[in-house]
Amino acid sequence: MVSRAMFGTKVASLLTRPSLSFLWAKESYSSLAARTGYPILKESIPSDFLKWGSLGFCRTSRFATGFTPLQPKPLDSIMDIERAKNKSPDELVSIWDDYHLGRGHIGASMKANLYQLLKQRAADCQYFVIPLWRGSGYTTMFAQVKIPHMLFTGLEDYKARGTQASPYFTVCHYTDFAESKGLVLIRGDVVFASKLSDSEAKWLMETTMSFYLNDVRYKLVERFNKRTRDFEFKDVLQALDMPIL
Repeated sequence: MVSRAMFGTKVASLLTRPSLSFLWAKESYSSLAARTGYPILKESIPSDFLKWGSLGFCRTSRFATGFTPLQPKPLDSIMDIERAKNKSPDELVSIWDDYHLGRGHIGASMKANLYQLLKQRAADCQYFVIPLWRGSGYTTMFAQVKIPHMLFTGLEDYKARGTQASPYFTVCHYTDFAESKGLVLIRGDVVFASKLSDSEAKWLMETTMSFYLNDVRYKLVERFNKRTRDFEFKDVLQALDMPIL
């Protein structure tokens, strides 16, 4: 692991300056998202999802339709990839994680073999719902996992805005070191800080991944996508040890 004393030097040598924005150099992701609205819905999900209306989020028959793909910033515009090639996986993870602390972004990583499993399962089952606990209740989030992206928005926005709903949080996986180091770097951006805190976004990302990577939990993802009429949200709450309200 990289010591804090060494961190400043290592970051300076690996991470490109001055542009630190996720998508565009001249305009921040959050400001552009707020200005454009980023419509994220395109084609309707099968109508079986309407059975899920017991939660009260179905606005029309076009409940959820898939997010418009977002183009992430290339890794080589964030990091000096040539210098990074000389770092061990542990050093690289430490530098990546520490670099994102306090910058309005979320840094994470995963083993390349787990990424392949995530990619395989997401190709078969793109959508899921996650309860985000707040105070004495929860807010239900809708996720699309379309690798290398993961995108999240709130179900309440579907009720209020339909096809104009925008992502609260986006995640991108970088596979540049998958073969050489067995490592995939992950970067998340909170688009609307008023909707989602950094800590909530990190929990949401990690929890969603757990439903795709854990064999038992993945059965719920499959049921939601393939046998929606049999899907019960209380099973997700129970899997997360949350009370059924």
